Amino acid sequence: MKPLLTRTLVWTGVALALLATLALYNRPDFLVNLADQLWSCF
Repeated sequence: MKPLLTRTLVWTGVALALLATLALYNRPDFLVNLADQLWSCF
């Protein structure tokens, strides 16, 4: 593949991952569940 196409695909994937992460912050129940799971490890 061409370097420009590869770079564009990589940055698109990074942007989508960041948007998905930010979307999860709008769900407080997810954050509470995640904190409970992290706390149970200790």
